[in-house]
Amino acid sequence: MTPYLSWLSSGDNAWQMTAATLVGLMSIPALAVLYGGIVQRKWAVNTMMMVFAAFALTLIVWVLWAFKMGFGSPWISTFVGKPATVVGAGGEQAQASIPLLKGLMPNFRFPEGSLVYFQFVFAAITPILFIGSVIGRIKFKVWLIFVPLWITFAYAVNAFMLWGGGFWAAKGALDFSGGYVIHLAAGVSGFVAAAVIGPRLKRDREKAVPNNLLFIAVGAGLLWMGWNGFNGGDPYFAGADATAAVINTNLATAVAMMTWIVMDMGFGKDRKPTFLGGLNGMICGLVGITPAAGYVNGAGAIVIGLVTSAAVWVLFAYLPRKVWPFNKVDDALGVVYTHGFAGLLGGLLVGLLADPKMIVYLGLGKNPDVTTAGLFYGHPRQLLIQAGAALTVIVWDALVTFLILKGIGLFMKLRIPDAELAAGDVAVHGEVAYPDEEPDEGDFGEVPGEPQPQEHHHHHHLVGVDSSD
Repeated sequence: MTPYLSWLSSGDNAWQMTAATLVGLMSIPALAVLYGGIVQRKWAVNTMMMVFAAFALTLIVWVLWAFKMGFGSPWISTFVGKPATVVGAGGEQAQASIPLLKGLMPNFRFPEGSLVYFQFVFAAITPILFIGSVIGRIKFKVWLIFVPLWITFAYAVNAFMLWGGGFWAAKGALDFSGGYVIHLAAGVSGFVAAAVIGPRLKRDREKAVPNNLLFIAVGAGLLWMGWNGFNGGDPYFAGADATAAVINTNLATAVAMMTWIVMDMGFGKDRKPTFLGGLNGMICGLVGITPAAGYVNGAGAIVIGLVTSAAVWVLFAYLPRKVWPFNKVDDALGVVYTHGFAGLLGGLLVGLLADPKMIVYLGLGKNPDVTTAGLFYGHPRQLLIQAGAALTVIVWDALVTFLILKGIGLFMKLRIPDAELAAGDVAVHGEVAYPDEEPDEGDFGEVPGEPQPQEHHHHHHLVGVDSSD
């Protein structure tokens, strides 16, 4: 008896499942506690619920139809794959394959189930990232309908075109691990969703104080370390390119975080280093290196960290104050900056910095090694290809997000009513993140399901909303 099929490499499979688990941790719990700690205390439960629900919903639609739309056989020209399930024995245990990439990369040495799960955690984190744009006003029920539709019509198309061997992949567009498919997509979609749903209550925009910096630190640390799986898992083999991707990811992130902190100290409003500022820089580095991680060398990674962070710092300081539509849309956590712009910049920078000495896959016999090259290494067209792919993702995801929300809006209101917006979690979920240690007698004597009276006095900071809202 043998535990391994002839094509299976235990090392590759072990790394693929480990990398996928690391990426899963970036969503639950990392983004749940990161975003849950950044929002006002009254929205912590709602944020966590949205993260966990999006994770669960995405897996269900992923195995039932969406995985094959992103990584299956072509269906609608070179734009999307044919929907099919992967819940049978073959979908879990047969040798993994992406039909259009056959012969363009080595055959996979792990089962289809490892590929399905690895790609699922990428799909799931994308809508989870842009929860940050719409927090504090979107109805939970709307979110539950929106996520499966967005995965189907936006994410699966992005994935097929860039990773499944579709239109932009065939043109040679580079997106190592999701600078476009995930981060640019999340930044654009979140921004459009925030515009369609409208802003948070005025009072909430003015009093947007994080409720727990320590939770933010836990989430941020898991996000950074989880990114080792995010970029390190994307060569699909536990080889030298995976190593390079992990080192480049951490290097770009370290440089980007310190760039933001130094800029805050030198040019920021209060000239003080802040943890939230460092966090923004960290995310800019993680996102900026994502499209490039296994294609650039260490010097390229340093440049990407520096440029992405500095550029987003300037945009962050300038656009929301002066420039339409950024001065009009309430993107609560600035997802369009740290993910949208950082993903776009990273994707363009790989068009400059991709180093042909970085070997993605070794050639065999007469076949050359698989490498990439950017403008600085004699391939100027790469920048144009990168720009074209970015434009496609921006236009398509903006359109799909707009249409899905407008469609849902025909049947139900997209926004939580103002009275519930004032109260937050207790009105929407009947739970609070930080209940008082010593409840008053009688506070918990209500009949379940009865309409609750106005908030008790110990939640007084949640009510008495200014009537001008």
